[in-house]
Amino acid sequence: MKTTLHTDWTVGDICKGFIYDKNEGKGLFGLDGKLIIQPEYQRNYIYGDGKKDVAVVDSLLKGYPLGLIYFVLNSDGMYEVLDGQQRITSFARFVNQSWPFAVERNGKQRYFNSLDPDEKKKLVETELTIYVCEGEPSEIQEWFETINIAGVPLVKQELLNASYHGPFVTKARALFSNTGNSNMNRWQTYIKGDPKRQAILETALDWVSDGDIEDYMAKHRYDTSIDELKNHFDTVIDWIDSIFEYTGSEVCGLEWGRLYREYHTKAYSKDYVTKRVDELLTDTQITNKRGIFEYILGGEQDTTLLNVRVFDEKTKKAVYDRQTREAMEKEISNCPFCAIGHDNNAKRIYRLNEMDADHVTAWSRGGATDASNCQMLCKSHNRAKGNK
Repeated sequence: MKTTLHTDWTVGDICKGFIYDKNEGKGLFGLDGKLIIQPEYQRNYIYGDGKKDVAVVDSLLKGYPLGLIYFVLNSDGMYEVLDGQQRITSFARFVNQSWPFAVERNGKQRYFNSLDPDEKKKLVETELTIYVCEGEPSEIQEWFETINIAGVPLVKQELLNASYHGPFVTKARALFSNTGNSNMNRWQTYIKGDPKRQAILETALDWVSDGDIEDYMAKHRYDTSIDELKNHFDTVIDWIDSIFEYTGSEVCGLEWGRLYREYHTKAYSKDYVTKRVDELLTDTQITNKRGIFEYILGGEQDTTLLNVRVFDEKTKKAVYDRQTREAMEKEISNCPFCAIGHDNNAKRIYRLNEMDADHVTAWSRGGATDASNCQMLCKSHNRAKGNK
């Protein structure tokens, strides 16, 4: 691959003809129409937070170096940004006042058109350090991953988008990475992460591929339709909505793709599910509220999902002391189950570390986790009771 260093292009040159599309959340063109700022393999613009974008412009006004920028020269003579699109989009937004923002100068907020003339001149005449790369597409893609060094590192899905860029990724990103999508709030009820960092797209791919995202993207790279991806995603979301009324924070980020695969063939009463969710969410004995939803889907069998509150050491010691004292007076074992037996353990006094705390009345039957509902059993009997 051939690289050529350019130090003659200025901020003003790059900003000439700059276009920013707020619907797609990206800068489109610059350098008087000769530069593609966000090729399809690039991630969405993520610097528009009032901090990172401001920092880029502030650095330029202070004369700080902006770092290396990489372009690719295409066979048609067009350039495209390989690395640096976040910085370019930020300063071009400011200079061209496309989705404008202000920076602080001498204690006052200033937009580009309100900067002092010397500051405007300094900004637009700042020379940039840009390497132009020429090579085969495979070389460009490899280099793109290698130079993931500046600004915010690419996440795994952004790298996969780069590796398998094509019509499939372009259409998938247009749907799942568009923060203006009217379904985004509904999707984010169940999916954790930033759509601009490809969290929704990654989840959709994970669900449809059963976890093998890269293989799925490789197989569908040149597909011109994303119907299978979209239909599966919509089906999972609709399935969740059909069962659960609750939309609190506990449902966000659960393994909904796996839960759909395991439970979508079972029938549920939404009224009953809603009632049980409300009851379990208010149960103070349950310490893992996020486990409630799989617990209900699984027929309320696996209580380990709930992490039901256990007896504390103080309670266990108090109950042990009481049981042991009473057992010694009666000359029987301090394990109630051993005491009613007829073997050598019927009169055995166990040490505290040889016993486990057990709910007399199980939590699933309304039993509380306090001293009045606690008994100490030898480890063998506690295991045997737990397996029933």
